[in-house]
Amino acid sequence: MPSFNYKARDREGRLIAAVIEAEDIRTAARSLRDKGFFVAEIKEQGRGLQAEIKLPGLDRGPSLKDLAVFSRQLATMLSAGLPIVQSLAILEKQTENKKFREIIKEIRTEVEGGTTFSDALSKHKLFSRLYVNLVKAGETSGTLDAILDRLATFLEKDLELRGKIRSALTYPTIVFVFAVGVTYFLLTGVVPQFAGILTGLGSELPLLTRLLIAISDALRAGTPFIVLLAIVGFFAYRSYYRTEQGRRVIDRIKLRMPVFGNLNKKSALARFSRTFGLLITSGVNIVESLDITKGTAGNAIIEDILEETKTTIQAGEPVYATIQAYPQVFPPMVGSMIAIGEETGALDVMLQKIGDFYEREVDEAVSSLTAAIEPIMIVFLGGVVGLIVAGMFLPLFQIINTLSNQ
Repeated sequence: MPSFNYKARDREGRLIAAVIEAEDIRTAARSLRDKGFFVAEIKEQGRGLQAEIKLPGLDRGPSLKDLAVFSRQLATMLSAGLPIVQSLAILEKQTENKKFREIIKEIRTEVEGGTTFSDALSKHKLFSRLYVNLVKAGETSGTLDAILDRLATFLEKDLELRGKIRSALTYPTIVFVFAVGVTYFLLTGVVPQFAGILTGLGSELPLLTRLLIAISDALRAGTPFIVLLAIVGFFAYRSYYRTEQGRRVIDRIKLRMPVFGNLNKKSALARFSRTFGLLITSGVNIVESLDITKGTAGNAIIEDILEETKTTIQAGEPVYATIQAYPQVFPPMVGSMIAIGEETGALDVMLQKIGDFYEREVDEAVSSLTAAIEPIMIVFLGGVVGLIVAGMFLPLFQIINTLSNQ
């Protein structure tokens, strides 16, 4: 079993240099982290380079998961009493993503030069306005470790929610693409072969068969035009969505779609509640919290409602006054719970409860959607294939019947 030289810091911040045996470098690093060490450097004995092989040109940028792990580890080190510069130096050495490692190095350099941590973060697009403002609130209140821990939890829940939405949309998309591909193959590959045979027999073809042959001819002749039209339509959609009016129209449709609209609405409400609640809990004032939440809503209709809410709050009205005026987006339960939270002074608690509720709703919606779409897609694909088979074999049955009667 190979041996690895490592340098790590224990929970008290002491630097330890020793040797560990493991199957590979990843297993060694995981074993050290499980023991409570923060790995600064690890190399296989007898090698000057890390044992991992990385192909050039394949470095990806930092992901939301990388950011969540960074936040969790930094919070742990700060709560253990390590200075922020030292904590950043450790994270810089142990971060696997090259681009993220460079970002952490730049942040550490800025902080060493006297810049506040929040200001150093604000210079990088990776850290959203929500992230920067919460870190600033943590610096002001002296609870940066607690804020980073909340941020890590928030990002982990956001990742989980996105994963659920992605899983709900991926399966039907794959099945639909497969169904379209099979249908296209049958119409452009199989139908023309049968059409040539049936036409050569000289008998009158049924309506269904003639329709299938016409569709087949149209697809074979117009495939380049259809592909071009799809490409043009895709870019036209993107261009229209970038306009203010287009984004509002499309986002309104997303909320009103028969099946997916309900899923989009529930996920948006879960994200709104989590974000707004996190900001309120962390001590950010309510007007600024709404402004930041608006920027993370991901839907123009919800953004407009939150902007109106912010305006009414500045005029002295409560949050629920505007929320309750839009029951088609914010169900009555949401407005009622926000009203109770404002009246009892526990708005942040109520928002977290709303977030928990709608995350469970998203779970149930995803499960129901997956269970319902599978048989629908199977019936759809079976129906299409059945029509094609019927259209091709129906003339043959007629010819056989005619010959048998002679």
